Amino acid sequence: MGSEFIRNFSIIAHIDHGKSTLADRMLEQTNTVTKREMREQVLDTMELERERGITIKMQPARMEYEHDGKAYVLNVIDTPGHIDFSYEVSRALKAVEGVILLVDSTQGVQAQTLTVLSMAREMGLSVIPALSKVDSNRARVEDVKKEVCELLGCSSSDIIETSGKTGAGVGILLQAIVTRIPHPSNTSARSLRSLIFDFSYSDHRGVIVYTRLFDGDVSKGDQLTFSASGTAFNVLEVGTFSPEQKPKESLSEGEIGYIVTGIKEPGMASVGDTLIETGKKTEALPGYMSPRPVVWASLYPESQDDFLLLRQALNRLRLSDSSFSFEEESGGALGKGFRCGFLGMLHVEIVTERLRREFNLELVVTAPTVVYEIEEKDGGKRVPLYIPSQFPDDGAVHSVFEPWVLINIIVNPEYTSGISKLLFEHEAEIGETETFGNTRVVIRASMPLRELMRGFFDKLKSVSAGFASLSYTSSDMRRADVIRLDLLIAEESVPALTRIVSRRRAQNEAESAVEKLYKTLPRQQFVMKIQAKGMGRILAARRLSALKKDVTGHLYGGDITRKRKLWEKQKKGKKRLASQGKVIIPQKVFIEMIKPD
Repeated sequence: MGSEFIRNFSIIAHIDHGKSTLADRMLEQTNTVTKREMREQVLDTMELERERGITIKMQPARMEYEHDGKAYVLNVIDTPGHIDFSYEVSRALKAVEGVILLVDSTQGVQAQTLTVLSMAREMGLSVIPALSKVDSNRARVEDVKKEVCELLGCSSSDIIETSGKTGAGVGILLQAIVTRIPHPSNTSARSLRSLIFDFSYSDHRGVIVYTRLFDGDVSKGDQLTFSASGTAFNVLEVGTFSPEQKPKESLSEGEIGYIVTGIKEPGMASVGDTLIETGKKTEALPGYMSPRPVVWASLYPESQDDFLLLRQALNRLRLSDSSFSFEEESGGALGKGFRCGFLGMLHVEIVTERLRREFNLELVVTAPTVVYEIEEKDGGKRVPLYIPSQFPDDGAVHSVFEPWVLINIIVNPEYTSGISKLLFEHEAEIGETETFGNTRVVIRASMPLRELMRGFFDKLKSVSAGFASLSYTSSDMRRADVIRLDLLIAEESVPALTRIVSRRRAQNEAESAVEKLYKTLPRQQFVMKIQAKGMGRILAARRLSALKKDVTGHLYGGDITRKRKLWEKQKKGKKRLASQGKVIIPQKVFIEMIKPD
């Protein structure tokens, strides 16, 4: 099949706008998946995705479609909609020529819609606008069409109305894909160049790369080389996604498919690398920017006996999620663990949950933080700092710098005053505000990333009655007025609970943390002090009473001095425990302390 009969496209949208449901109807109407095999979210293969109703990993699928008597191949890549997984979206867009921009007709254009559209436009992709959920009683079809027209500069007739629930409009959308998305350009190059946009791992077959062929073709038995690492391998199998992996004789120019490498060593394959023919000097394709973690957290096994198992699990997980990074560290009382970089708070939650489910690991997760830069007093050298417990004492450095983000909020006008107050509470600098469509406004602002992590998204939804949507991009490093807040249990600091907080909120944060720890920590055999220390002094403190045991319950009759002797003995024992005893903190305490109030 020539490349003129191939269409490669992706579906992009804000979270929960119906991408996966629309993909289901496409697979159904092209008979890629039979009705007997059909299920909801067929492209969401992870149990966690189906449970939460969100897409976490991009997933390709190949459909065969007939139009005007000609057979076409439509390769779709379903992408995540949450802002944390924008890197997944950017990788998918590199492998296609066009996108379907899906907008929920009950919600209208959302903040993430602007972000993903900007990505598509920067890459020069063709855009087909479509509305979803037009069968809903709450659909505002004409109003939302006006918003999309304003956004894209298109006419209302260019927008396709669809329903993933009923399948309405899906046939028209399939025709539009053929007529409005260009086919892959034919380079007529003799040498293979194939871009790796994702990969997975199999115990039996090794690394399986997901790839888009830009030049040449590949068959089973060919010898290929990873351009970046220089590792050569024999192709064990090639195939396409239907949506399960389906072996083929070969993959040709313009196609999307998979290649089984047989390589079982980590680090040989990397996202964004180019596959070339072994022995040929072929120029690599432009790949992807490396993902830049914005949130850091440390993971420790609950039992140090599971340390090697955790290392293996992280290496395996890295094969299916190339956007998180990790390196070994020692956490004092917590033992050995790993400092991990993530793309956002949801990414932290997803990765830790996958480690628990897929590898049966019990973990201690430290409070997520951002990377700070410390400017030393002598020489002005700026040093990055990832771990809150290593943050210098107050006044020990010249300056501290922290990352800021640029945010876009789309909301109805009646909620702007409440949102402005919320932005002020989170130290944001409010920029321009402009009207969008007939009924909404876009608020642009910049704020510290640590404040965005401090439950900002949940508070935004609360203030706007659920109507506001948020997207953000990294900005620059700015001076920060922050301090280290240590939590002490029985006068011993717990590094995993150390956090960096704004100086102006230090007292409130200290009291809140101590109160939460007081309610969460199980009582011991002795009275425990729970304290929060910052700026060189104790900011808040509470005493957790000891477990009570009636040591005289077995006595009967006799002189009171017998009971007093036992009470004195118990008192001395509790005093000794208070000075020498070790407090064992259960994992659930760390988890509760990480959760927002």
